[in-house]
Formats: sequence, structure tokens, C-alpha cells
Amino acid sequence: MSRYAFLLYPFALLYHLVTWIRNWFFELDWLKSVPSPIPSIVVGNLSVGGTGKTPMVEFLIRMLCKEKRIAVLSRGYGRKTKGFLEANPQISPDEIGDEPFQIYQKFGQDISVYVGENRVAALQEIAAKTDFAELVILDDAFQHRYVKGDLNILLTTYQKPFFSDYLLPMGRLREGRAGAKRADVIIVTKCPDVLDRVEKDSVTNEVRAYSHANTPVLFSSISYGIPIPLEEINTFSRKIILLTGLANDQSLVNYVAENYELLEVLRYADHHDYVEADFERIRAKVKQHGAQNPVVLTTEKDAVKVKSYAPKGFLKEIPIFALPIEVNFSTDDELTLAQLIQHKAFKKADI
Repeated sequence: MSRYAFLLYPFALLYHLVTWIRNWFFELDWLKSVPSPIPSIVVGNLSVGGTGKTPMVEFLIRMLCKEKRIAVLSRGYGRKTKGFLEANPQISPDEIGDEPFQIYQKFGQDISVYVGENRVAALQEIAAKTDFAELVILDDAFQHRYVKGDLNILLTTYQKPFFSDYLLPMGRLREGRAGAKRADVIIVTKCPDVLDRVEKDSVTNEVRAYSHANTPVLFSSISYGIPIPLEEINTFSRKIILLTGLANDQSLVNYVAENYELLEVLRYADHHDYVEADFERIRAKVKQHGAQNPVVLTTEKDAVKVKSYAPKGFLKEIPIFALPIEVNFSTDDELTLAQLIQHKAFKKADI
């Protein structure tokens, strides 16, 4: 937090009042939470982006898609359309948003992907389909309390946990820390590969100062795969110009700096729409470092947009690679999560 953040305290206090009143209205049932007509898992956070929601959704898809017919429902942040849409082979990131588009590109043969800002109405439409889903994963729906999920997963990062963060605009929280009480399980994401029991117990105690005392606290880390070329003709080089459009890219920057030769980082805002000026900037940076034969390395989320928006011939001219990312759990924590899903969501389907 900036040393001058205290100047924003009055605005954070006002923001807290508004969100507290809204949550209070839901608790009093003055605002209605509707049970999902389909067994559902909510994945969300208390902060503004950067907690790893999309990799977690992808982890759940891999974990469950062989067992059940899965649908993913997102608001489709940043899309240029409105209403309820189902992803299809002709759809673009502009129509459904970059993260749903990424998920569809990777898993579209095995699952269904939908977007809709009115999630209550969207769930009813999904439930009415003849090839109905047996489980729906609601992406970034922790604050969308009009839908009552069967299992609420709250994510918070190891580097910036919600219990040490502050409300907007002082910090990055979009509701108060007490919102953790709505979670059925809290997952601390982006943990170091080695985290001892003392540190886990310390973090768990901090979390449970705001959640229920018996809420499971699990720990996950991330791993990066082998970079994938956007054009098969491109050859990989360890000299990297990193292109990011993330809410928080520090973990990615650290990984690339430790494992490759990082020449430069080109940063853009989360959900950035790439335009001609951006591609000219990328081209100029590649030319600037041309003597080292660099490649551009980017996230899977940014890669789908770059591939969609790049001018003709750009991807053959500039070697761009996407860096895959996956979520990892210890055997015990993965088993706990699987048992919670079985108990909270799958049992509902069997009733």
C-alpha cells in the first residue's frame, strides 16, 4: 500500500458502507439469492483480479470433466456484446471476453462455455437445454449474490492475502474481509513450491480471523509449461521480451527472469484490447533487441487476443509464444477439495 493511501481512507469508508449495506440486504433476504437450478461451484475472490481464477477454473475442468457434463458461466468481462451467449467455433474474444474465449479454445470439445451478465437468467437457459450440464462452474461470481452456489471457493494470493489488504481505493478489496465467511473453502494461491507446516498454520490462522473456524484452508501453487508458438514455423529463443496484460504480473515476471534471459517487459492493463499501436510497439522492441534474436513470450489469455487482433502477416514476422500455466495442490489438499465438491455439489445432483 502506498504511503499516501491513508488520504483515500474516507473514500474506502464510503465504499465499505455501500458494500456492507448490500450484503446486509442479502442477509435479511431483502435482496434475494436464488439457488442454482444446476449443481454449481462458485470461484471468486475479494480483491480486484490477480488471484488466479482462470487457472483454478481450468483445474476444476480437468478434475471433473470426465465425471460430469461441465458448463462454465462467466459475465464475460470486457466483451463488446450483451446478453446470454454460448461459445462456438466462430466466436471471438470481443463477443465473449478473453478469459471465456481462452477456456473455450482449450476445452471447448469437452465442455460448454457461456457468458451472461444476468447469471440467474443464464443458469435457467442452460438448465433448459436438452444437452443440459450436470455441473456449472461460475467464474468470478463470489460477489454476485443473486445466485446461491452449492460450493463457494474463495481465492486469495500468498503474496497479497485478503487479510492484509484494504478496501478500494486504499487497497484492492472490493468488499470487506468479513466476506470470507461466505466461503465453503478458501484457497491460498500462487504459493511457493515449498511451504512448511508452520507457515501454512500461520496463514490459516490469519484467514480464520475472518472466515468460519471450520472453513478448510487449502494451498496451491502454479507451474509453467513449455512455451507454445502462435505460429508453428517460429523457433524458440531464451532471450525474452515479456508481454503481459494482467492485474498482477509479478509472479510471471519473477519466473521468466529466473528461467530465461528477460530483456524487457511490455505491460498492459488487465483485459487489454490490443490495437495497431500495440503491435507497432512490439515490432519496435523486437527490432531494438534484434541482435539477440528475441522472442515475445506472453500469457495464454493475452495470446488468444494477440492472435485474434494481429494484423495480417504479423505472427509470421514476430515470433510470439504463449506460456501455459497450471494449478497444483498437494495430494491431501486436492483430496479435500474433491470431497467438498462431492459433498456440496454432486450430492445435490443425486437428490
